[in-house]
Amino acid sequence: MNNDQLKLDNQLCFPVYAASRLIIREYQPLLGKLGLTYPQYLVMLVLWETNKVSVNDISGRLILNTNTVTPLLKRMESMGVIVRKRSGKDERKVVISLTEKGRVMKKKAAAIPGKLAARLGSGELTAANLGDIRRYLTTMVALLCEKGK
Repeated sequence: MNNDQLKLDNQLCFPVYAASRLIIREYQPLLGKLGLTYPQYLVMLVLWETNKVSVNDISGRLILNTNTVTPLLKRMESMGVIVRKRSGKDERKVVISLTEKGRVMKKKAAAIPGKLAARLGSGELTAANLGDIRRYLTTMVALLCEKGK
């Protein structure tokens, strides 16, 4: 067995993990101004894209279990940014929609991606590099999700 395989610097998982944590850390001050955590921001992104989404659909888009998403949604409802409502067609389904406060928040959040890209896009990382990284990671996530089915 080659011991180089077990060196931290040779692992794919570590730079992905570290980059994720560090990027989320960069988001925190920006999201703090909106009163959102990073997972709440992800939920809002889904809802700003398509309002009135089921809990299952949100869970699927975010690749999270519903038992992780449900408490998050309850907190967001108490913040007044979303409403949870049983579906009229299927009582088992809970549909999430934005409140006026949640819709207004979109305007305030619109600058966040650009601010983050500006913070990351200096030095060796250009906008094109960041786009390439996002595409590669999106492909990796899709492959891993497919293997998990």
